[in-house]
Amino acid sequence: MSLSFFDQFSSPSLLGIPLILIAMVFPALLLPSPGNRWINNRLSTLQLWFINLITKQLMIPLDKKGHKWALILTSLMMFLLLTNLLGLLPYTFTPTTQLSMNLALAFPLWLATLLTGLRNQPSVSLGHLLPEGTPTLLIPALILIETTSLLIRPLALGVRLTANLTAGHLLIQLISTATTTLMTTMPVVSLLTLAVLLLLTILEVAVAMIQAYVFVLLLSLYLQENI
Repeated sequence: MSLSFFDQFSSPSLLGIPLILIAMVFPALLLPSPGNRWINNRLSTLQLWFINLITKQLMIPLDKKGHKWALILTSLMMFLLLTNLLGLLPYTFTPTTQLSMNLALAFPLWLATLLTGLRNQPSVSLGHLLPEGTPTLLIPALILIETTSLLIRPLALGVRLTANLTAGHLLIQLISTATTTLMTTMPVVSLLTLAVLLLLTILEVAVAMIQAYVFVLLLSLYLQENI
C-alpha cells in the first residue's frame, strides 16, 4: 500500500477508535501535578519557572482587568507548546495540524473576547469599526472592511497555526526521504541533505514554540482591545 506525504496528518485510529483524544490529553501528563510541596524536584522547579515566565510575557499587553484570563491563556499556551513539540517526535501525531481543532480553539476564545467588549464597553468596541476622522463617503466601505477583518480573525489564527506546522512537517519528510534515497547512490549529497535536515529540525522546534506563543499573544491583544 503506497502512502502519500499527507497521510501523516490523518487522524490515527486503533480498531476503529480515534486516538486523537489520547494525543491531546498526553501533554497534560508532563505538567507538574499538585502535591504537599510547591516544588518536589528540579524538573518541577524548571517547569514552574517556565510557566511563570510565560504568564508574565502574556500578561504584559493586558491591564489588571485582563489578568482574570491568566489561567486560560497560560493553559492554552502550555497545551499548544507541548502538543507542537511532541508532534516533532518520530511516530507521533500532531493534533494542531488539524484545521478543525485549531478553529475549535480559536473561535470560542475570540468570541469570548468580543462578547466581553460588547458587554462592558459596547460603544468603544463598536467604535473600532470606524476610525475617527473618516470621510463621509468612505464610512460604509470602511465599516464593511473592518467588520470583515474582525470576523476573519479566528480563521486567521487557525490557518496560521495549521499552515506553519503542516509546511514544516512536509519539509522534514521530503528532505528525510531524499536523504535515505540518496544514501546508496550519492553518499556525499546525502550527508549534505542530512545536515540540512538537522538544521530544519532545529528551525521547526523554534517554529513550534513561536507559533504557540503567537497564537496566544494575538488572543491577548484581542482581549486588550475589548477591556
